[in-house]
Amino acid sequence: MKLKRNDILLILGLLLAAGLMWFFFRPGEAGAAAVIMQNGKEIRRVDLTTDQELTIAAENGYNTLLVENGTISVSDADCGDHTCIHTGKIDRDGERIIC
Repeated sequence: MKLKRNDILLILGLLLAAGLMWFFFRPGEAGAAAVIMQNGKEIRRVDLTTDQELTIAAENGYNTLLVENGTISVSDADCGDHTCIHTGKIDRDGERIIC
């Protein structure tokens, strides 16, 4: 099967669109700190260069955060669905774990 002019233009357009999406939506650079927010307010800034475990308490529960090798994750939480735990480790600017 021989490719026609329109087929080639379509392929080039798709490649260009994929390249632009990668450029604009790629994760940011590795972050040096994580910002912990509660009810829209910053309550703590955590250094990602120091391995540690900390618990953030709120009036309706808690989250245990684990900082290892420049990443942060929620290792334990008392919420119902554990979406925050299943998010896994994050380490880039702009990434979020929401609970």
